[in-house]
Amino acid sequence: MALKKELEKQGNWLFKHRSFLPLVIIFIGTLIHVQAAIHPDSFLVTNTSANKLLEIAALCTPLLGFLIRVYTVGHTPKNTSGRNTKQGQVAESLNTTGIYSVVRHPLYLGNFLMWLGLAMLTGNFWFTVSFVFLFWLYYERIMYAEEKFLQQRFGKTYADWAEGVPAFLPAIKTFRKPTYPFSWKKVLKKEKNGLFALFLLFCFFDIFGKYLRQDSNYNYYLLGLCLLTGMLYLVVKYLKTHTNRLDEADR
Repeated sequence: MALKKELEKQGNWLFKHRSFLPLVIIFIGTLIHVQAAIHPDSFLVTNTSANKLLEIAALCTPLLGFLIRVYTVGHTPKNTSGRNTKQGQVAESLNTTGIYSVVRHPLYLGNFLMWLGLAMLTGNFWFTVSFVFLFWLYYERIMYAEEKFLQQRFGKTYADWAEGVPAFLPAIKTFRKPTYPFSWKKVLKKEKNGLFALFLLFCFFDIFGKYLRQDSNYNYYLLGLCLLTGMLYLVVKYLKTHTNRLDEADR
């Protein structure tokens, strides 16, 4: 099989099963966090002030990634930029304005920042570097398969757009105003679990690590945010499942 065909095949398979990568990161990250809790000398940062700065940076990084996802999803039409893992690639139109005018894969950029924060939280330099490398290998194939699909679907329109827009590192100077107005309803439907999952994971690492160190000084701000976003998730889940309050035409 030709290399391009093999990359496309791998990318399509990984696209359908891309939800498994976070589970691998969480599992390995938990093991490293346990090691750091039991053997504090293995932690990258031992100074208390520096440790606090690392925690803040580790939280702000995924929040930035989440905001990128929110902005992206909020300005896209129906059946684009979705979580369509079962039926494979879906694109009824090509997004070329808004954030798609500065980067071709903004959702994957958001994903990268969200999971990078969790990797940083372990305080292990080599795990963080390994995560970046693994993410690149994993999503490079997904992006290749996705772009192959879009090229076949939209032809020259796609080629002309891709020629002037970088794949992963944004080029702000090429920004064009979004075609569609921002939709909070679509964001709530599509991204309802992202913020809750983020704070839930950070709470888990905080409580579990301090439990192993026999430290009861938990971060109650994180716990409060976890409970708040958890309640928001349940409310939105109910509205989406049992009502049509979040429905919008073509969104």
